[in-house]
Amino acid sequence: MATLNPNAAAQQSHWHVFASMFELEDAAVARILAAADDAIATRGAFHLVLAGGTTPRHVYEALRAEQADWRNWHIWLGDERCLPPEHPERNSRMAMTSWLAHVPIPYAQIHPIPSEQGAEAAAHAYTELLKSVPKFDLVLLGLGEDGHTASLFPLHEWEKAISWPPVLPVHDAPKAPPDRVSLSPDRLSATHAILFLVSGASKARAIRDWRDGVAIPASRILAEHTEVYLDREAAGE
Repeated sequence: MATLNPNAAAQQSHWHVFASMFELEDAAVARILAAADDAIATRGAFHLVLAGGTTPRHVYEALRAEQADWRNWHIWLGDERCLPPEHPERNSRMAMTSWLAHVPIPYAQIHPIPSEQGAEAAAHAYTELLKSVPKFDLVLLGLGEDGHTASLFPLHEWEKAISWPPVLPVHDAPKAPPDRVSLSPDRLSATHAILFLVSGASKARAIRDWRDGVAIPASRILAEHTEVYLDREAAGE
């Protein structure tokens, strides 16, 4: 593993490049488990925000084989597609089938975004639910080829704002389905730590822009501690 310092980054991110996807996934699992142990020992509970995507899915599959104090884990979603609850492209469905259905986290502590209600109604409902958790312990995020994270896409209305409500309805997303719900940059930043998981050569341009100080959507997430785990292809090596 190599550690990189970006040329310019508002987040003061810590960048880590791994020799393979397997090493990245192993490190991510270890980081999540360590964050859980620390949060439970310090605050009695671990509030984790999940990301969608292939790399997070592999991490979730690895987590199901681990031993943890699952009864004190609380699961949240960073974004969701406006699809029926059992649709295979829902982030909540992916997380459930790859991991959550296989570990004894109490069902009442798993909080999917009710995006089947429609973007506006779901954003309002999730905003109300999040009032019980002023600060997350760890937020997992991915990165799109265009620099988007969660469902915060470039050139959308949210980028014009200085501050945001906790949860945003998203319309006209450039990737199907067009209607989505996303935690806002402010709400994603309300956490003790953020871990970006990024892999693949298709992400190299977005990573280069990010490290060069370009204001891609991912750069708008400003937490106390931000780490970016990359494989060599995403790092452009």
